Amino acid sequence: MCDPAMADPATKYYTIPSFTFTNGTTLANLKVAYKDINPSSSEPAVLIPTCYGGFISHTDTFTETTAAGTPGPLASNRVIVVGMLGFGESDSRSTRPNDFPMDLDYRDNINAQHSLLTQHLGINHLKAVIGFSMGGQQAYYWAAMYPTFLDYAIPVCSSARTSPHNIAFLEGPVSALINSTDYHGGEYRSKGVKPERGLKAFGRAYCAWLTSAEWFRRELWKVSLEDESKTLEDWLETFSSSNLAWDAEDHVVLARMWQKGDIGIFGKGGMEGVLRDVVKAKVLVMPGTTDQYFRVEDGEAEAKALGEKGVFAPIESCWGHVAGCSASKDDLEWMTTRIGKFLKDGT
Repeated sequence: MCDPAMADPATKYYTIPSFTFTNGTTLANLKVAYKDINPSSSEPAVLIPTCYGGFISHTDTFTETTAAGTPGPLASNRVIVVGMLGFGESDSRSTRPNDFPMDLDYRDNINAQHSLLTQHLGINHLKAVIGFSMGGQQAYYWAAMYPTFLDYAIPVCSSARTSPHNIAFLEGPVSALINSTDYHGGEYRSKGVKPERGLKAFGRAYCAWLTSAEWFRRELWKVSLEDESKTLEDWLETFSSSNLAWDAEDHVVLARMWQKGDIGIFGKGGMEGVLRDVVKAKVLVMPGTTDQYFRVEDGEAEAKALGEKGVFAPIESCWGHVAGCSASKDDLEWMTTRIGKFLKDGT
């Protein structure tokens, strides 16, 4: 379960009476966490799924006033932020250790979100699905699974298919976690242990991939920690310790789902064929130019496969992957403006 201190007091919960996962597991009373912003708005609704490690409370909604003093591009829209299954705000191994599956699929998330929208909130069409990282992969899955349900998809620092390099990167931190002594082969709960050693090892193995070599050369951890006196070790310890807010199996379940990401399963011709022939929404492809695992070259290839439906708008930044999640105020301001333009005129 996620650290309660990170919870958004505006979070609500929708319970699906009976939900069947892609692997065949059926659970009763599956809980989906969400936040409904501007619920009485007459403007079209926008869905924003959370990312890996992303709390509803920390997810960019583009509804707030910008640094320039202008309204955010979604300030007047109804915006639903939904917690990804497997993380702990919505149901996961940490909330249901006895029956929640270890084998989770992006399709499970999209089907649960579709139920939330149509069966609970009465929403049968979306203006857009916007997501960062794994949230962006959910946006791609939405566009492939329900092609006419949304007008726009905006994957930020993400991809339609998890690359072999990305899969290999994830093996490092996951292996550090599951091979730690206090993980106990996944039996840590029965032993009454929180695998802090493994969770911190996960963070240490992950952290160099988060930004970029240039970010480290400029010693921008001082900006991240808002303290010029901070050392690299201070940042390493801060980042690795942040993983203690997580459950270990939630980490593993989501990483494995991330590795399996590929919308090519929804049609002929693999990912490129689905982008070309199945996806109907216009897609703003927003990779980070220094993202080390959702590479800018992959985003460019996706935009090309989309043809006239694709708009390629890379985030020029040394902040690597986190350029897409407000780690840099300048990047967030540029991204907010660019998303606003796309939602206004489709370019």
